[in-house]
Amino acid sequence: MFRMHKGFTLIELMVAVAIIGILSAIAVPSYMDSVTKSRRKDAEGALEGFANAMERHFTDVNNYCNVGGTGGANTCGDTDTTNDTGSPPLSFYPAKSPIDGNQVYYNLTISAVTPSTYILLATPTGAQTGNGALQLDNTGARFWDKNNDGTFDTTTEKTWE
Repeated sequence: MFRMHKGFTLIELMVAVAIIGILSAIAVPSYMDSVTKSRRKDAEGALEGFANAMERHFTDVNNYCNVGGTGGANTCGDTDTTNDTGSPPLSFYPAKSPIDGNQVYYNLTISAVTPSTYILLATPTGAQTGNGALQLDNTGARFWDKNNDGTFDTTTEKTWE
C-alpha cells in the first residue's frame, strides 16, 4: 500500500531555495542601484533649491556674496566678515541632502563665489560615498564626477545623467 506523505521533499526544497537565490542575485544589486540613483536625484533637487536660494539672495542684494558659509572663506574681497563659501547656514538653506530627515547622503556647500558667479557642490557621504560629487553653477551648468576622481571633466561629465 502507498502512504501519502505530507510536506516537501528535499529536492523540492532545494529547487525553491535555488530559485530564490537566483532571483535575489538579480534583484538586490538592481535595487541597490535604484536606491543610489534615487539619493543622487534627491541631491540634484537639493542643489536646484540651493541655486534658487542663491538667486533670491542676488535679487535682494545684487550679488552672491555674504551668504554666511560655515567653514568657508571671505572670497569676494569685501569688508564684510561673513564667509562667502562653505556650508550655508540653516536659515539660508539646509546644508545636506535630503533636506529633511536624519540621514545625510550629500553635504551641500558653496565651493566658489564672486559677486556675479557661484559654484555649488554636493559631496557624497555615508552610503553614497564613492558615487561622485555633483556641481551646479550660476549659469545652470551641471556636472557629475562619475568616475569619482575629484575633478569634473567638461566633456564627459557635463551632465547629471
